[in-house]
Amino acid sequence: MKSADARLVDVALIGAGIMSTTLATLLRALDPKLTIAILERLEAPALESSDGWNNAGTGHAANCEMNYTPEKADGSVDISKALDVNVQFDLSRQLWSHLVETGDIPDPSAFIRACPHCAFVVGQDNMAFLKKRHAAMSAHHCFAGMEYSEDPGVIAGWAPLVMTGRDPAAPVAATRMVTGTDVDYGTLTRLLFDALQAKPGFHDLFGAEVDALSRKPDGRWHIGYRAHGKGAASGTLDARFVFIGAGGASLSLLQKSGIPEGHGYGGFPISGIWLRCDRPEIVERHKVKVYGKAAHGSPPMSVPHLDARVVDGRHSILFGPYAGFSPKFLKQGSWFDLPLSLRWGNLGPMIDVGIHSFGLEEYLADQLILTESSRFETLKQFFPDAREEDWHEAVAGQRVQIIRPTGNGGGTLDFGTALVGASDRSLIALMGASPGASTAAAIALETLHRCFPERLVESDWLPALRKIVPTYGIDLKQDAQACRVSRDRTARILQTATIDGG
Repeated sequence: MKSADARLVDVALIGAGIMSTTLATLLRALDPKLTIAILERLEAPALESSDGWNNAGTGHAANCEMNYTPEKADGSVDISKALDVNVQFDLSRQLWSHLVETGDIPDPSAFIRACPHCAFVVGQDNMAFLKKRHAAMSAHHCFAGMEYSEDPGVIAGWAPLVMTGRDPAAPVAATRMVTGTDVDYGTLTRLLFDALQAKPGFHDLFGAEVDALSRKPDGRWHIGYRAHGKGAASGTLDARFVFIGAGGASLSLLQKSGIPEGHGYGGFPISGIWLRCDRPEIVERHKVKVYGKAAHGSPPMSVPHLDARVVDGRHSILFGPYAGFSPKFLKQGSWFDLPLSLRWGNLGPMIDVGIHSFGLEEYLADQLILTESSRFETLKQFFPDAREEDWHEAVAGQRVQIIRPTGNGGGTLDFGTALVGASDRSLIALMGASPGASTAAAIALETLHRCFPERLVESDWLPALRKIVPTYGIDLKQDAQACRVSRDRTARILQTATIDGG
């Protein structure tokens, strides 16, 4: 149903990416009577951060991302963050499995497929870290089945490209989780959108850029939008609840809302570049995701990885990302996004972060001066036999890291995601980036907890929610049996791998 007929809706979601479509899908399943509208400035869903070429598509489960398992001062490895991310991905798997069973997702292989996740290191110190990491993680049921090897022949079997042409005497180590996945979030978003459009009470506005957001005396939100490109005509819409899931643009929309909870927030945009290979004879040899270890002191987004990717059915390999700087908050944004986001309230936090983020600034400066040849030399550390003519540069999505106010004019740089909401629970904005798309279901559930607590009761939404997410209310980090049953079930439905390789 087109939104030309909608003047008042129960729920308005700004941004047609994986976050908004996931929340809309969950709300629709819990209450089919809700009227829902999604507004998007571009002409179709998933053209920004959710596009398959704009994100890592790892299906983040913290299997291989070593930045989620820092080494503590006493030399032990802290896996708490990895566990949090790992079970959050389980929630996404359960939601997707439910949608497959209901027919809303006709074929899971269109967006998700088995793809082992490997962590790979070179050098004795890094090997010692990876061995400790493996010991800590494999001892927990959430990472059961994680393999470890220092044997070049075994590692070559797991990830042939990283060992081809490498000095056989080089000290190397790797871990592997065969239960890893590759996820095309662009295709998934479009599948969710197709299912939403087939149901009554759903409205979409494409080519509608929100330029006004204000609260009315009756508590409803008044949304003004203008035509952007080929799409909806300018107009207005009222909503009882608003979710802002607009990627980097969430900051400016949060500021437009005027809620005091958003006071002082800022954003720091970081652009990215991949090296991409599409040659079938090379791509065919790499059916795995291999993550390396970031240099000491560098930020989380600097973790290099050589990823097998399938986007819109096309098989490729991506390496990177290499970071850069652009003042745009969206890949198809404005060069004035950053300066226009400055307010008296966030100048202090942004200056404070600028003063105390020397490591990030140094990293970005180093990245900005990289030439195409020097980027390729970094790739060869992962794939020694790589040939420059087989690779080309591809621009990744734009990420806006959160600058969070800490009081007294101070601020801190946050590399994760955060929900910033109004005290009356009528509006909430999703800020930040990684792990982002992989935890969309967890973010949607947190939104329900924060904004619709009165409906999460036995007499209302809870029974339906337990059918959608069977482990809802169960801590999978503690309940090994529930974790195993859930993963076996979702692997069967989604046609991905289990611990035994099935």
